[in-house]
Amino acid sequence: MSHQHLPRRLLAALLTAAMLSLAGCATGPNANPRDPLEPFNRGMSEFNENLDAVILKPSATFYREKVPALVRTGVSNFFGNLGDAWSAVNSALQFKLQNAGENWLRFSFNTVFGLGGILDIASELNIERHREDFGQTLGRWGVPAGPYIVLPFFGPSTLRDTLALPIDRRGDPVRDVSHAAPRNSLYALRAVDVRSNLLRAGDVLEGAALDKYTFTRDAYLQRRRAEIVERRGEQAGDGNDGNIPKEPDAEAAPAGRPSGSPPTRTPAPAR
Repeated sequence: MSHQHLPRRLLAALLTAAMLSLAGCATGPNANPRDPLEPFNRGMSEFNENLDAVILKPSATFYREKVPALVRTGVSNFFGNLGDAWSAVNSALQFKLQNAGENWLRFSFNTVFGLGGILDIASELNIERHREDFGQTLGRWGVPAGPYIVLPFFGPSTLRDTLALPIDRRGDPVRDVSHAAPRNSLYALRAVDVRSNLLRAGDVLEGAALDKYTFTRDAYLQRRRAEIVERRGEQAGDGNDGNIPKEPDAEAAPAGRPSGSPPTRTPAPAR
C-alpha cells in the first residue's frame, strides 16, 4: 500500500465509524428505522442543494442551452459506454452471464465501431444495457443496505452503497487517465451532463407541494430495492426468487406510498 493513499483510507475509515456511531445514537420514538441519520442527512441535502444551485444547475443549464443536442448525445453515449464496461464486471460477479455478455458486447461494439462510444451502435443492434454497480453486487449476495445516508457531492446513498463507492471508483475508466487536468475535466463534464439530463425532473420536483427530502429518500430506496431485488427475478407476492436472500424491509416503500412512484435522485453531482 502506498503512503499517499494512507490519509485517504484513514479518512474513509473515520467517516464510516462516525456514521455508524451516529446511527447508534440517533434513535428515538419518532426515528425512521430506515433513516436514523435524518438530522445529519437533511443538513447534507441542504448543502448539496446549495452547491447545485450555485454551481451545477447553472452550468448544466448553460450546457443544455448552448451545446448542440447532437454533441450532448455523443457525450452521454461516451460516458454510458464507459459505464458498460464496469457493468459487465458486476454482472459477471453476480453470475448474470447473459447480462455480462451483453454489456461487454455493447462496450466492444461502441468502442470499436462507435468512435470510442460517441455513437451508440449497440442500441441500433438491439443489444440491451444492464446497469450494475458494486453496491448492487453486494446486495445480490445478501449484504443488507443499512441506514440511508446523504453524501456530500454524491447525494443519496446507503451504508452498503457508500462502502461500495471506492470499488466503483476503481472500476471507473476515467480514473485511469494519467494527467490530472484531462481527468478532472472528464469528471466535471460527466457531472454537468448528468445534471443537464435531470433539469426537467428537478423543476417538476421543486414545483411540487411535498417534502423534497422525504420524497427523494423514499424514491431512492425504492429504486435501489428494485435494482437489486426485482431485476434478479423476484416473483410477485413471493418476495424471493428461491436462491437469493430477500432485501430487508428497511428498503421497502413506505406505507401509503404507491408502488409505482417514479425513481429520482437529489439534483446533486452524480457519482
